[in-house]
Amino acid sequence: MLTTMKKFVLIILISVCSISIFGQGFEIKIKIPALKDSTVLLAHHFARENLLIPDDTIRLDKKGLGTFHGKKPLPGGMYLLFLPSKKYIDFLIDKNQHFSIESDTTDFLKTTKFLKSPENQIFYEYQNLLSSKSLEVRKLSERKKITKNETQKDSITKAIDKISAEVNGFIKSTIASHSDMFIGVLLKGLQDIEVPDPPKDAKGNIIDSAFQYRYYRKHYFDNFDLKDNRLLHTLFYEQKVKNYIEKVVPQLTDTLNLEVDLLIDKVRNNDELFRYMLITLFNNFASSQIMGMDGVFVHIAEKYYIPFASWSDKDYLDKLKKEVSRKKPNLLGKIAPDISLIEVPKDHFLVAKSDTALKSNPYVGDKLNISDIKAKFLVVAFWEADCGHCKKAIPLLYESFNKIKNKDVKVLAIHMISSVEGKRKWIDFVNEHETYDWINAWSPYSFEYKDLYNVYTTPVIYVLDENKKIIAKQIAAEQVEDVINFELNKKKTVK
Repeated sequence: MLTTMKKFVLIILISVCSISIFGQGFEIKIKIPALKDSTVLLAHHFARENLLIPDDTIRLDKKGLGTFHGKKPLPGGMYLLFLPSKKYIDFLIDKNQHFSIESDTTDFLKTTKFLKSPENQIFYEYQNLLSSKSLEVRKLSERKKITKNETQKDSITKAIDKISAEVNGFIKSTIASHSDMFIGVLLKGLQDIEVPDPPKDAKGNIIDSAFQYRYYRKHYFDNFDLKDNRLLHTLFYEQKVKNYIEKVVPQLTDTLNLEVDLLIDKVRNNDELFRYMLITLFNNFASSQIMGMDGVFVHIAEKYYIPFASWSDKDYLDKLKKEVSRKKPNLLGKIAPDISLIEVPKDHFLVAKSDTALKSNPYVGDKLNISDIKAKFLVVAFWEADCGHCKKAIPLLYESFNKIKNKDVKVLAIHMISSVEGKRKWIDFVNEHETYDWINAWSPYSFEYKDLYNVYTTPVIYVLDENKKIIAKQIAAEQVEDVINFELNKKKTVK
């Protein structure tokens, strides 16, 4: 049974599907004399560095010759030949899918040649340039570390800048000259956008301090076309999407929900991209440990996954529906569900300490609803007296409470063991830790609150504002003080 968000993280097993028809089939001839009588694998990258999709295998003959071929064209993207030595040769597939690869195992990068594939010749020219210039920069950087002469350091810095300019010049020239090729699209997609300087007034003072951030966020995907399937079949697609979602967009539920909608809308008309984008975003927020991200998870599940994930089986979707229904009532920003409890007064705990019969009596206390409690902040703690984590967390929560109770903070401590034995343990715990100034309550005849507050482990702590709106949830006891102080400071700032 799926009981936590983590269990909704899917293993992405995406079947290879053709996306564009580039001519009639493919034929890739291989010549690696040093690998005679060896098996080589043809595969393509998919979205991230550690995910490869195998396409075909062949066995090279006694001369190291072999041919990959098929009646249907391959999806465009970054491919590789995986060799018995566990080394590989990277290359690109686009419109032209009839060419030859020749190589020598002594140095694949320097010896690999492509016949009838100008695009891959450019690709390898780029890779060789990066390799040689990276080596030069590394050597210069090592010299700079041991050089004490400032003039020499400046000279080395200028040399490194010159190399960087040379590489950037090659990239820009390739993008401009080969925009019709995948190599041009790929290199452009790897370039970050250039952000202009912020606007200034006549005195040179910056007018808008957030200008560059807003520009960067708005134009983040200018160079990277999310709708291009070829980019999905590379190492970079997922990194680009996740960096945007996790580091560029503010981590606020409403903002993220809007961005999720925009990202999915961009690829909605492409089945492969839609499936990838939906699964990736779904997994990302299903496994997030950031408070409030379950709101994005619910949004994605309800709006997209449940109605459109045709690849998922009915049992899984039914479980997902139940999980969504459990999470929806207690999302951040919602009014906390009202529940009926029995409040046990301080006097009872004190008297029952030495009265065994009274300690075992479950019929003590007055009816209480959460909505009846008046306070600027209400901390709701679900706990059990014999829970190992609770034995540590509840005393910590009481320490925090003593620091902030003068700020109109109340604690509703809901004990979850409903039996007579549970009552005895509860009495002993409260007396031991003297939490008499809390609202100590339980619900001995109903467990509805477990679903309403998604409580399946203990302790679980919520913080509500004066309107009973959920402002924090599933937090540690020692975080309560920080949450409340943050909210108070936020109100002061607004004023």
